[in-house]
Amino acid sequence: MIIIKSKDEILKMKKAGEILAACHRELRTFIRPGITTLEIDQFVEAFLKKNGALPEQKGYHGYPFATCTSVNDVICHGFPSQTLLVEGDIVTVDMVVNLDGWLADSAWSYAIGNVSEKSQKLLDVTKESLYKGIEQAVAGNRIGDISHAIQVFAEAQGFSVVRDFIGHGIGQEMHEEPQVPHYGPPHKGTRLKAGMVLTIEPMLNTGKYHSKIDQDGWTARTVDGGLSAQYEHTIAITEDGPVILTEQ
Repeated sequence: MIIIKSKDEILKMKKAGEILAACHRELRTFIRPGITTLEIDQFVEAFLKKNGALPEQKGYHGYPFATCTSVNDVICHGFPSQTLLVEGDIVTVDMVVNLDGWLADSAWSYAIGNVSEKSQKLLDVTKESLYKGIEQAVAGNRIGDISHAIQVFAEAQGFSVVRDFIGHGIGQEMHEEPQVPHYGPPHKGTRLKAGMVLTIEPMLNTGKYHSKIDQDGWTARTVDGGLSAQYEHTIAITEDGPVILTEQ
């Protein structure tokens, strides 16, 4: 069942999104060569606490951290660790913020120092594909219009679109209907209506789109060791077009 949000409920989600966006802005200067992804996780948890919010991911189906931190060939759900980030790495930090029972979700990929031309192109195209999808998130369109816009743009730039992990509705629960794939034909799927709140979160790979899961049961990697990046916003569908609730 798709839960339509009122304007007041969307405003509550926007307040959670503002905290989340502020945290990502702080991470821009915090993330650098020589720190660990565990330090990133601790930074985020402390930031949320200071701002009266909670990390919704922590404890979700037993997940033990406040963030997912996915480095290089990790597509998503990477465990924070003591491994040092080094020049040339890319890391995606994904977090879900709970403010007074309402949620916002956003992932952002970061370059560690100077990265290769290939890595920078992956970051740029993945971010742009997110906004290509958001452009299609208007009342009257269908989910497939979002999906198709992302896939066409990403593949034209030489990257593959991950199939195994997709966007979703969000509200007081982390995962609600509808599902939002980042690939597929246009004009298919659920019709978008004002009051829907969705995450759009394309994950692009430099190699094949397939994934494999580590023994921890969470960490998803590319099957061929290729690089992966992800950018994600929580958006509200309104009569006046999409509103990004997690805009930085």
